[in-house]
Amino acid sequence: MINQINSLEQNIEIEFTDKVLLETSVTHRSYLNEHREIPEHNERLEFLGDAVLELIVSDYLYKEFLDRAEGELTSFRSALVRTDSLAESAKNLRIGEFLRLSRGEEDSGGREKDYLLANAFEAVLGAIYLDKGYEEAKNFVYRTLIPKLGEIVEYRLDIDNKTKIQELAQSEYKTTPTYEVINEQGPDHDKTFTVVVKIDDKIIGEGTGSSKQKAEERAAEVGIEYIESKK
Repeated sequence: MINQINSLEQNIEIEFTDKVLLETSVTHRSYLNEHREIPEHNERLEFLGDAVLELIVSDYLYKEFLDRAEGELTSFRSALVRTDSLAESAKNLRIGEFLRLSRGEEDSGGREKDYLLANAFEAVLGAIYLDKGYEEAKNFVYRTLIPKLGEIVEYRLDIDNKTKIQELAQSEYKTTPTYEVINEQGPDHDKTFTVVVKIDDKIIGEGTGSSKQKAEERAAEVGIEYIESKK
């Protein structure tokens, strides 16, 4: 594991004093079921990292967007720190390669699951904060996440697809879209949902995801393309 930790340090561009902290940050709960000697998984670090991340991003938004109202700042922050955004940054840092998972979680593709990667990103941030302090944690966030804000603000990527399609449907058809789950697959801890979005009982989009919300978002995205094509 020492070589792996050294490689992870290179990826995140931070050398830890307490290597165990970084090791814990990439240790999933499932790993402890097969390695009883390991004392801790990464959920406590994730909890801390989540709070540190919110403060860093909030501070940046408050200082950089002086003309924006509280509601917009909250929306920008939510878009930046949502699961898919954190997972993307984790993938860029190749954090998934270093996750310590149970065999079952490994076999189910755990290294590529967005929610595991997002959680690990927050846990790594928590570890950085404990080992190196707030300024190093801030520098890490500024390198790995803050650059996304320009695009989020310019193109209003903070407005989710379900909100967009509702506005479009009301404007074009004077109605509100509805969603229906048409399929669920997999065990309770690893389900995949398929959802359709309808306007006046006509299916205009379909999406799949690891949660109903994600499936609805994907269906809404397809539905927006449909409505736009009919204009």
